[in-house]
Amino acid sequence: MNFLIRISFIILLLFLLQSCSKKEEVLLIQEDNQEQEMITAYNEGIENLNNNDEFYAAKKFLEAELLFPQSDWAPKSALMASYSYYIKDYYPEAIFNLKRFINTYPKYYRIDYAHYLLAMCYYEEIENEKKDLQPLILAKKKFNFIINNYPNTDFALDSKFKIGLIDEVMASKEMYLGRHYIKKEKWIPAINRFKNILKDYDTTIFSAEAIHRLVEIHYRIGLEDEAKKYASLLGYNYLSSEWYKKSYKIFNQKYEIKKIKKEKKGIRQKFKKLFE
Repeated sequence: MNFLIRISFIILLLFLLQSCSKKEEVLLIQEDNQEQEMITAYNEGIENLNNNDEFYAAKKFLEAELLFPQSDWAPKSALMASYSYYIKDYYPEAIFNLKRFINTYPKYYRIDYAHYLLAMCYYEEIENEKKDLQPLILAKKKFNFIINNYPNTDFALDSKFKIGLIDEVMASKEMYLGRHYIKKEKWIPAINRFKNILKDYDTTIFSAEAIHRLVEIHYRIGLEDEAKKYASLLGYNYLSSEWYKKSYKIFNQKYEIKKIKKEKKGIRQKFKKLFE
């Protein structure tokens, strides 16, 4: 009796092992098929990218990622989808996918490139810095992140260059507003804008003019000692500049601050000037 029970147990065990083996074989075949479909979709994405059909390429790359998300090809496909959106100038789509990529594949070996591409998307979104500074702020924040976390990469080197350009644009915004307040004779807001340039963007091309404007305004409102202080600062840093020469003239008793006016010319005036 015990012998029959043992035989039955062995037969049952062999049957279970054979069943498991078949299931594993089916799973391996399914995985192979999924991987092949994924590679096919990825290659179609590359082909469309080469044919300048970036939108459809992004679609195929995302399809490849979904077909076999546990494979090594998934993060590569997801990053290629973001790149496809980026070069097509579909920045909102690229930003969405890059944020998802960074959260989903934080250990991927090209994660530094993902951060850089995200920064570039923000950077490329800058359309009118006089109206919207948010893309500039986000781009600068992300470029600083790259410099701090990936300092020895080419991405960090380019990030430093891009931050310099962003600072120039940010400073131009402050200068634009400062000049606007001068036209309106709103001296305190104007002073604050020019001081912002000296505090945050002192390496930009607007620094010398900002100091001159501070000399000009302080002289205008009767704070001559403060005006002289800024004139000395201007002379120390920009002695040979035109702005220092202009500030030097301010302390002439006949000096009057000139309002910044936007020149308007009618059609008739423009034509008249052609024949003068």
